[in-house]
Amino acid sequence: MSTAKRRRRELRNAALMVGPFVLILLIFFLYPTYKVIALSFTDAPLIGEGEWIGLANYAKLLNDKLFYTSIWNNFYFVLLTVIPTTVIALLIALAVSKLKGRMQALILTLFFLPYVLPVSVVTLIWAWMLDFQFGILQPLIEAVTGKSVPVFKNPHWVMPMIAVVTIWWTNGFNVLLMIAGLRNIPTDLYEAAALDGATAWQRFWRVTWPLLWPVTALVLTLQLILQLKLFDQVYLLSKGGPFNSSYVVLMQMYREAFQLNNGGYASAIAMVLFLIIVIVSVLQFQLLRIGGRRK
Repeated sequence: MSTAKRRRRELRNAALMVGPFVLILLIFFLYPTYKVIALSFTDAPLIGEGEWIGLANYAKLLNDKLFYTSIWNNFYFVLLTVIPTTVIALLIALAVSKLKGRMQALILTLFFLPYVLPVSVVTLIWAWMLDFQFGILQPLIEAVTGKSVPVFKNPHWVMPMIAVVTIWWTNGFNVLLMIAGLRNIPTDLYEAAALDGATAWQRFWRVTWPLLWPVTALVLTLQLILQLKLFDQVYLLSKGGPFNSSYVVLMQMYREAFQLNNGGYASAIAMVLFLIIVIVSVLQFQLLRIGGRRK
């Protein structure tokens, strides 16, 4: 077979293998993305075409106090969850890595179990446990505050408690990532450090932490992106209240699109959130990578 024929066959085989993925990408990602961008410059309803209005939707966002409130709540939630869930996952992974055999598998399963539950089940469980009248966790809250607290109707408690629910629900995946990172660290390094007289803390700080940093950076970045897209837990537990204290960006987008039928304005909100996620996540990842080089 000539070189030209072999190359054409290789290109045809490559096209047949890559083609379905490219087609799916075009239909379910690139085309919807294009439509959202186009709609953000119109006054279109949720379904149907609208008139071109240029940057009017984005100008409206700049004067929308509710949008600024939702942005603040998103970043407040990031502060409550991203670093705490990473630290907790690291501590759990370090503890679980000391176990062996079936016990380790059992503990990992218990930590990962909440992650496979749908958000509706998770919020139902926590709404029951934190119920103001008969919640089994209310005695603990009462022991701390001196009285029972309707946590999802209190503006000071609602976001921290949704953060607790989110950490409990999603942290199993982070634990698995940390465990995978720990297992990739050669045991020879620990043995050499022990022979040199390094303490447990020195082995962690000089061996474990630098080699685990890439996984830690990945967990931090994934959590940042995930928590900026917060919606389900807030919608099911507090509906954005009380007094908009848990009102987040995706709730405003949902309200504008599905309740007020403002598809163009909702698309503009979606585009701004998308840009925020891209900018913040890339910036964080670059800072974490620079930090990793210094270790």
